[in-house]
Parts: sequence; C-alpha cells; structure tokens
Amino acid sequence: MTEFAPVDPTSTDAWSQLAGIAEGFSPDLREWFATDPGRAGRYTLQAGDLTVDLSKNLLTEEILAHLVQLAKDVDVSGRFNAMITGEHINVTEDRAVLHTALRRPKNGADLVPPTGFVVDGADVDADVHATLDKVYAFADKVRSGAWTGITGKAIKTVVNIGIGGSDLGPVMVYEALKPYVQAGLECRFVSNIDPTDVYEKTANLDPETTLFIVASKTFGTLETLTNARLAREWLWNQLLASGAIEDTDAARAAAVAKHFVAVSTALDKVAAFGIDPENAFGFWDWVGGRFSIDSAIGTSVVVAIGPDNWREFLSGFHTIDEHMRTAPLEQNVPVLMGLLNVWYSNFLKAQSHAVLPYAQYLHRFPAYLQQLTMESNGKSVRWDGTSVTTDTGEIFWGEPGTNGQHAFYQLIHQGTRLVPADFIAVANPAHPLKDETGDGAAVEPGQDVHGLFMANFFAQTKALAFGKTAAEVRAEGTDESVVPARSFSGNRPTTSILAPALTPSVVGQLIALYEHIVFTEGTIWGIDSFDQWGVELGKQLALQVAPAVDGDADALAAQDSSTKALISKYLELRN
Repeated sequence: MTEFAPVDPTSTDAWSQLAGIAEGFSPDLREWFATDPGRAGRYTLQAGDLTVDLSKNLLTEEILAHLVQLAKDVDVSGRFNAMITGEHINVTEDRAVLHTALRRPKNGADLVPPTGFVVDGADVDADVHATLDKVYAFADKVRSGAWTGITGKAIKTVVNIGIGGSDLGPVMVYEALKPYVQAGLECRFVSNIDPTDVYEKTANLDPETTLFIVASKTFGTLETLTNARLAREWLWNQLLASGAIEDTDAARAAAVAKHFVAVSTALDKVAAFGIDPENAFGFWDWVGGRFSIDSAIGTSVVVAIGPDNWREFLSGFHTIDEHMRTAPLEQNVPVLMGLLNVWYSNFLKAQSHAVLPYAQYLHRFPAYLQQLTMESNGKSVRWDGTSVTTDTGEIFWGEPGTNGQHAFYQLIHQGTRLVPADFIAVANPAHPLKDETGDGAAVEPGQDVHGLFMANFFAQTKALAFGKTAAEVRAEGTDESVVPARSFSGNRPTTSILAPALTPSVVGQLIALYEHIVFTEGTIWGIDSFDQWGVELGKQLALQVAPAVDGDADALAAQDSSTKALISKYLELRN
C-alpha cells in the first residue's frame, strides 16, 4: 500500500510564483480577448458531452502553467490512481474510496483497474453488479405492477426516507430526470426530522399504493429511523381506518413487509423493524454518503426512471472518470476547474462559489453540491493530522437562472466580493415551448422561449466578464450623477458548461465532474475529503440535550446558561 504524505502546497515553487502574480494582480478580460483572438478556443475544452468554456476566468498562460505545476507537485494524478485502485486514502477511517467503482461497466474491456479487482479481500466489480442486478430486478417488479401492496394494488408512489447523501442525491437526480419518470409513478422524499416533513409528504397518499424506502447504511441514523417509524405508524393507522387490514400484529407485520424496503447493510436492524432482509439493498464502507447516489441509495430513482436509463446515468459518470484518469492535466476539465477554485480561494481571496444552472430541472443541483463540496473540503486538518497551511473549501451556493438574476446577481455584478460562478445550460430543452402571442416589443410572437432563456445565459457571462465602462454609460446619455451606479467593472470570473440535453448520461457527467473537482482541491490542500467528523459532534450533543427538552430537570441543569435558558423558554411556550 502506497503511503501518500501530503505535500505542503505553500512550500512549492508553483505556489510562490502564483502568490507573486496575485500581488497587485489586475486582470483585464476586455484586453485579453481583444489582443488574443484564439483565447476562447484555447480555453474551451470537451469532457464527454460537456463543452466547458474557461476563457472568461481570470486566467493567463502563465497562471495556467503554474497551476498545472502545482497539481504535479502534489501529485493529483498519482493520488487519483491510488483512489480508483482501492488504496485507503480515507485515512481517518482507514477505508478505501471507491465511488468510481459504482459506475464501472460490467466486464468492460481495458478497464483500469482491470475487471474483478480485489480490495480488502472482496471482488469489487462482482459485488457492485450483484447489487445493481438486485436493484434492477426490484425496480422492474414495481414498475410492471408485479410488486403490490398488502391489498394487491400496484405501487404508485415511492417515498424515500433518508437524510444527507441518502436524500440530497436521490431528490436532485429525480428532479433532474423528471421527463424520464414512468407515467403513473411518483417519488417523494422525506429527510427533515421536523414532523412537518413526513406529515406533508404522506398527507394525501393512498397507503395501499405507497412504498417506503428507508435509506440508512447503519439503519441507525436518528432522523431517518424516527421518520421511518412515523411512516410505519401512518401506514398502519391508514390501513386500519380503511379496513384494509385487521388490528393484529400479524397484519401489521405483513403490511410493513409489502410497503417497506431498505437500503442498508445492517440486516439485523432491518429485520427488527419488520422489513424482509431479502428486500434490503446494501452498499459498502468505501462509499461516502455524499458520493453514493450511484449506489443502491438511488433505488427510488431507478424505480422511477427504469434500469435502462439508470445504466445510461452510470455511463455518464464513467465517461468523466475516464476523462479524469486519462486527460493531460493541461486539458483535464475537473482538474483545471479545481485548480481555478484554488487560485480564487487561496490567492484572490474569494470565499464563495456560485453554481447557476440555466435548467429548471437542475434546481436542486446547488443544494446537492453544498454537501458534496463543503462536507468534503470543510477541513482544518490535513490527512496526516497536521494543521492546514492554507484556507480550505468554499461556500457553494446558487439558484437556477433566471430566478437568481432577479435576486442576488446584483452582488455578483457590482458588489465588493469576488464570486466565481459556474453557469450550466443545455441546448435542447425537454419542453421546447413557444410564446405564440408575444408582447409586440421585447418578445416577438412565436418566440422560442428556450432561446430567450439561453440569451440570458450568454448575456450574463458576457456582462460579468466585460462589464460596462463609465464612458459607455455616458454615451447612452445617462445623467452624470448616476454614471457610477450604472457602471460595471467586469472581470468577474465565470465558467460556462453547455450540454446537448439533460439526459441521464449528462446528469451523471455533471455529478462526476464536481466529484473530481472536490478531489483535486482536497489533494492540493492535503486534506482527507472523504471523512466528515464535523457532522458528528452536533449529533452526539443532540442526544445529550434531548432529555432536557423532554423536561428532565437534572439534564436541564447540566446545560450551559444559554442553552438552559433557550430550552426553558421553549418548554414554557410549548406548554
């Protein structure tokens, strides 16, 4: 097993060179484009179906050369190869990191590593495809109506109960691929322990046609198991009220067996809940929750869109995995995007990063990326236990265009903070509608609405890059007193990602792209991007505080003064 000691990036010559450039850096995208007709072509790259234009970034050939050298100095490629071959790069948990194995084709020729590679004594490919086959068989049963509820009715609604990676991934992909959902099927997603969530998601459902998927690797996640028990009570109460089952333990058990399945490896706990272990779909310690959408965690979506579309989804991931593995660093899209994030975060002091999908079906993508990026790289300790030597992580945020244009784009265009932004769009919409009436002015009758939408996509990155000078504002006859307010500095960096359509493959490619961006940044910073110990403390304290919230006087007395006062006020208001 290879030992990868983290290289302190600040000790490299590349880092020193970049720091020197950043000092007094004065980018001029207008000038760069005017004097370099080949800039757009040179900085536009292809990764699978994704056309990625990096030309409107604050990037020169000199900066690019030093960034690429930095990736070489910390050995991004070597660490990626260690990851995909099963080395334990998740050092704090002593685990392999093999989300890339979840989308390897069965018996693929010339796979790296080769088909049937063994990690910790197990044939990874065989295990992955055995689980996939089981998920596919189950999905086919539900979709065909062969799987029925307790009264013999086909399933119409699948409710996924999970949290974190067991929720954000499935709901994001389900929303992204709604045009592919089988008619007559619907998925809903419960995650929040706030009882409002489970109440609203079950309020108008028919229990006889509802199937619950409880997604928890350990089958012990507080929020997920609480919501699962609430859903089970709802099922029993509704079936009893309608006379569909008798008021006996046996009838209740039979109802759970027909209306609940699990995504978990804790088969004893699954069985104790009442779910047949045969209807549990497992995954492995080498899959982190935020990297697990392409595992059995995606079962709800497989049911919705079908195994064939899911296979295409997985192939999209694999396409980007292969690009990451084989493309030279100078043309490697996820590596370059990760390097640009380092450039902005560590040298130009950007603190956040916007993701702006111009595709309404991707409206949950920024939320998904929040977990993927911030849970992965929100670390202050390197993987060898030493403190980091740089700032790490960015705050990821965003909303779909054009909604964001009427909300927060003001800050991106004219604010004092540098906010790099990724704009994502597709050329062919799922619903190519036309505005047949128009308004006779801005919108002509027969206007292709997607074309109008895309005009905004192109215009925003242009405006952010090139701005509007005071002279240009004056030339429009603007009163001098408001010229400063109507001027735009430009030089606001953006990356444009354009795909043919929002297919299952393209969605997989987008997810894998950002997975590998996260990997690149984490490797440069020397952090373990695959643990999440920061999530655990709040969970532990919640269990300690819970008795106080329930009125235990001794537990309440043990709290700090602020927490004690807040709980006391809560109890007063609740009563």
